[in-house]
Amino acid sequence: MAQHFSLMIPGAPERAGIETVKAPYDGSVIADVETGNAQHVEVALATAYGLYRDRDAWLPLAERIAILERAAAIMTERHAELAVEAAREGGKPLPDSQVEVTRAIDGMHICVEVLRNEQGEVIPMGMAPSSAHRLAVTRKEPVGVVVAVSAFNHPLNLIVHQVAAAVAVGCPVIVKPANDTPLSCLRFAQILHDSGLPPEWCQVLVASETPVATKLVTDSRVGFFSFIGSARIGWMLRSQLAPGVRCALEHGGAAPAILADDADIDLALRTILKGGFYHAGQVCVSVQRVFVPANRAREFATRLAEEAAKLKIGDPTLAETEVGPLIRHAEVARVHEWVTQAVKAGAERLSGGEPISESCYPCTVLLDPPADAKVSTLEVFGPVVCVYGYDDFDAAIARANSLPLSFQASIYTSNLDTAMKAFKHLDASAVMVNDHTAFRIDGMPFAGLRESGLGVGGIPYTMEDMQVNKMLVINSPEI
Repeated sequence: MAQHFSLMIPGAPERAGIETVKAPYDGSVIADVETGNAQHVEVALATAYGLYRDRDAWLPLAERIAILERAAAIMTERHAELAVEAAREGGKPLPDSQVEVTRAIDGMHICVEVLRNEQGEVIPMGMAPSSAHRLAVTRKEPVGVVVAVSAFNHPLNLIVHQVAAAVAVGCPVIVKPANDTPLSCLRFAQILHDSGLPPEWCQVLVASETPVATKLVTDSRVGFFSFIGSARIGWMLRSQLAPGVRCALEHGGAAPAILADDADIDLALRTILKGGFYHAGQVCVSVQRVFVPANRAREFATRLAEEAAKLKIGDPTLAETEVGPLIRHAEVARVHEWVTQAVKAGAERLSGGEPISESCYPCTVLLDPPADAKVSTLEVFGPVVCVYGYDDFDAAIARANSLPLSFQASIYTSNLDTAMKAFKHLDASAVMVNDHTAFRIDGMPFAGLRESGLGVGGIPYTMEDMQVNKMLVINSPEI
């Protein structure tokens, strides 16, 4: 029997409608979720903004730390359940969803660690007569109401990055999860409430239609807008923000990996196999474009295709599954269309290339797609890895940098100078040496550049963005 999730907006009117959440793998109904409309947006914003404006009612630091610690303990107790449910609604295989839950719990601890260690600073004074007899210190304060719009591909951990960070710094938060995967978010919000967070401080809005979400984001009472999703929507919403609203945008890329002449092929194969096909390629920093010396490109691509063909594709809730479904049937059709176009234009298909079902696409390796093919210029966001031969290392870097997208990149080499040259010249916010582009831990900076995003993610950096450094200057002859 499908579960039912009620609105998480205290004092809101009756629901606007019902969103039926289905498993992307087999279409089975998982839950019914109550949705909100413009009236619910108004109630949620009025509540959140009222909390922010009443400074005497702000949650004390010790209380926020206790809430986060209790929530982490509950998540630890429910680890198995949270992992299975995240796999079911989002399609990420169970072993990877288990890792996601572990990361989400670690993210809660990171929030606490940051709170314990970053509370402000002393600003140097007295170095000139004009600043004599003064003491200046800063204290961190919440920036205002946080509105977080999240993506489907990490339905629990992304919510922790956005929502737990807001709770940690004392911001009232309203979160709109992806309509495909709202359940992990709703469960997490309930865990926070069960841990002592007043429900008004974390509200969840599953929007009945797109204009409802737009109304929420563009309201002048918003202090910080956190967005994870498509570049088209993110940049459009940013253009409509009220004056003064801070924002962070995390979009996608078409991550490049370059193998130098001396690359360890076995290491590259093993890591690119994971980085390219993890979560069926539905990760913003999935390996998509691999540049290999021309005399080794076919060998590498063939071996990659052979290994890709062995990956077990199927039900994401089974422990043996290595690659799950795409989030929607339309995405299977789109990825297949892009692959077909590339093959017709001259790419050589070495594995995959034909849908397995309405929900699953095989791990596909293409050799030398044209430079102007969609798989070469746009984010595939599916299980497709393209291998290109190159004759000149500088030319490979130039091709890697040729797109308006820029996120994480990789270089495979045993030569320090080659690694440092790639680090210097690659357009990327992070360059991995001898590892795939999708490597991430939750405390590190994570930033899309150019069209791939704005601002810096990663829990400590998000917390910093959600705060104001408020300075106090004391003038006393005794200082």
